Amino acid sequence: MSKPVISKERMYDIVRSPVITEKATMGSEHNQVTFRVPLDASKPEIKAAVEELFKVKVTAVNTLRQQGKVKRFRGMVGKRSDYKKAMVTLAEGQSIDVTTGI
Repeated sequence: MSKPVISKERMYDIVRSPVITEKATMGSEHNQVTFRVPLDASKPEIKAAVEELFKVKVTAVNTLRQQGKVKRFRGMVGKRSDYKKAMVTLAEGQSIDVTTGI
């Protein structure tokens, strides 16, 4: 499969922020990094963006859609927005330092 051609602006739009949770940190033991991505981002786009921005080799991309929770504040009902997470598996010996920015 050929790499999708995406612009530099779209790459920065795809990789929104790293997810820093206990579960995401456990994935780093298996060469995985977790990012929040737009709902319309595809796996090949995410792979191309991470490889280009961080200069690493990506072996696999797993994604999941997280539905927003319904929350109440002072009796008013609100809903958090839906988002998508991408768990990116890096090649052996590669790493991304998520504490620094791009």
